[in-house]
Amino acid sequence: MLSEQELIDGCRKGNGSFQKALYDRYCRKMTTVCLRYSKTTAEAEDILQEGFVKVFQGLKDFRQESKLETWITRIMVNTALNLQRKKLYLFPMVDVEELDLPEDETSVSGIHFTQLLEMIQSLPQGCQIVFNLFAIEGYNHKEIAELLGISEGTSKSQYARARSLLQQKLLKESSYYAKYGEAKV
Repeated sequence: MLSEQELIDGCRKGNGSFQKALYDRYCRKMTTVCLRYSKTTAEAEDILQEGFVKVFQGLKDFRQESKLETWITRIMVNTALNLQRKKLYLFPMVDVEELDLPEDETSVSGIHFTQLLEMIQSLPQGCQIVFNLFAIEGYNHKEIAELLGISEGTSKSQYARARSLLQQKLLKESSYYAKYGEAKV
């Protein structure tokens, strides 16, 4: 298996076999990233393709201040955000303190990854993007606001709404488990 440095050097030289090796190594994980920011598999594939084009074009400028995987993930997230930005609809801003959210954290075991991904994909677009950026990518609300050109309050309310909707979906799913004892397929 090629080292990260060998992959980078080979790709910088434009060697197709190194580009294929880099793609093969990170494609699966980046597909998952793209799926979190899309509504359909076809949309995720478009993000993935455009993202890898940017990766190969940008490798010459990669300063290696982070892991290659981290850098590629950031490119995929930014590509997804750029493609979604035009159709981004954010739910009207509601102050977080005004939201009626349950006090307890809901946790349900036994939910398959694909079911969880489908739940995230079913969120309204604004909620989906903010949820991914905050809960999965680790951005704070100030950073999200700057990335999306929205207020910090909008970011917080979108996240709170996403969390509430996901909790409802998880509770519904756990009710199904309690009744039937296995996951829906």
